[in-house]
Amino acid sequence: MTSPALDDAEMARWVAWKRAHDTVTTAVAREILAASDLSVPDFSILSRVIESGAGRMPQHDLAVILDWQRARLSRQLSRMADRGLLVREDGRAGRRLVVATDAGREALEAARPAHARAVRRVLLAPAEAHDPAFWTALQSITGT
Repeated sequence: MTSPALDDAEMARWVAWKRAHDTVTTAVAREILAASDLSVPDFSILSRVIESGAGRMPQHDLAVILDWQRARLSRQLSRMADRGLLVREDGRAGRRLVVATDAGREALEAARPAHARAVRRVLLAPAEAHDPAFWTALQSITGT
């Protein structure tokens, strides 16, 4: 029977995983903010709307893609609209559309290289240098 608690080695791996996640996400967030004045949620929304929706997307579809609750997305979209990064428009059948503005497109364009630099520096290079099988393990965890 498996113990209900993690042993010391398992706990050390769990803590290492959490710290690695925090380190990577913090580095990526800092680089994006410094390059573009976008938060990670701003970046997530703009990248999906621009890259998946060609600059406009039904708000409901965006919520599904991000796996966010409607209220969370609505609050974030309001903050972004106040900053001129996007607008919301009425679409067909009463569906709200999220539309990236020129300012939103420019901010995402500035953020993209910073995002890539941070991911490569803090995640990809160290992981590949130590164990290329790491990616196989991650893919088996996520089912991709």
